[in-house]
Formats: sequence, C-alpha cells, structure tokens
Amino acid sequence: MRKTEIHSCPELMECIQQMGFLPLLHSGIAGYSAEEMMAEECRYTVLPDGSWEWPLWQWKGPVITDGNCVYGKFFAGKAGFISREWWPDFCNWRRSEHPQPEEGSIEDSILNVLRMEDSLITRELRAACGFTGPKMRSKFDAYVTKLQMACRIVTEDFVYPTDKHGREYGFGWSLLTTPERLFGPEACKCPRTPHDSLLRMVDHLLPLLPQARKLQIVKILK
Repeated sequence: MRKTEIHSCPELMECIQQMGFLPLLHSGIAGYSAEEMMAEECRYTVLPDGSWEWPLWQWKGPVITDGNCVYGKFFAGKAGFISREWWPDFCNWRRSEHPQPEEGSIEDSILNVLRMEDSLITRELRAACGFTGPKMRSKFDAYVTKLQMACRIVTEDFVYPTDKHGREYGFGWSLLTTPERLFGPEACKCPRTPHDSLLRMVDHLLPLLPQARKLQIVKILK
C-alpha cells in the first residue's frame, strides 16, 4: 500500500496509475481511497466565511481530462478512478456481470440519447429522457449509476456554474458520455475472458492492499 501522502494533483495522477483502481471516498478497506491518502492540508476545510476548500474535489476534473484514467461511479455506486491501462480488464469483467440493457428498456433509452448527443450534464440528460416529474431525479440517478457500474457511462469532465464575477462555485455537474465515444471502441475491448480479467485485477491489488482480505478486494471489483 502506498505510504506517501498526496500533496498535489500530479501526485494523485501518479497514485491512480500505480494502484490502477482508486475509490474517491472511503471504500470499506482502511486507507484505500483518494480521500484517505490526502495530506492533512489537502483535506476538506470549511473557511471562516462559510466557503470551503477541497483540493481533491478540485483536482478530479484535471485528472480525468488528462486522459490517463476513467472516472465514474464504479465502486458500490460510489465514484472512483480506473487507469486507462486497467480499464479494458475492468470493463470486460463488469460488462459480463451487467449485460447490455435490453432493447426498449429505460437504460437502453438513456444510452441512446447519450450516444446521439455525445455528452450531456446529468440534468440535461434527465430532461432529454423525460424524467421531469416530481421525485424523478432520484429514480433517474439510480439508472445512471447502474449504467456507470456496468461501464456503459463515464464522466468526461465537470461543469461548474459561475457567479456574477465569472468565478466558478459549487460541487459542479458531471458531464456524462460513453467510454466508446470518449476513448474509442477499442479501449473497451479485452483479449481475456471476464474471469481471467477478474483474477488479473485481484492479483494486482493483493500486494498493494496488504490490509485487505481477498474477498474484500473481489467485493470492490464487483
């Protein structure tokens, strides 16, 4: 397990490449998340005026637009990073566990809209799919999370609102797309069987996470 604390965006990028798979927040395995690896001065801080600083949140956009990793809700419906090196195996395994949505299903309709538009922020995609009524937001988000867990949808970047001075604020909106559109169809292909991909990922993570049991690592990858 990496012992060095992360102090900068380049160090976060380096850690993602080393680990291959890195949850953004607490994963259930002690110390195994970008949040827990942050140096003390880089953690979430509320300022005296009520605003906040959180370098990890600010870095995630530049990290994913750099092009060497994939970002989405991949770990039990929670966000995290996958290096481009390990994406084919991860995608291979996950798609075997979560088959292509049935034609005409809600998930299929969401994917079709996203493919036509190339990329949309979550609220735009929700509106384009007709999820505009009361209590529809949480239902729609559940479908999108399921598609991210299946490696069908990823986050391309983050879009932030601006104040009257042109300054960005808030937590930002995910700009969603498909991995095929973002990286090309070949990036989602793997020469191994899904089970071989799983074994390869587990064998990679076991020495990096000595504090974790094999079953915990398999659960993370499920």
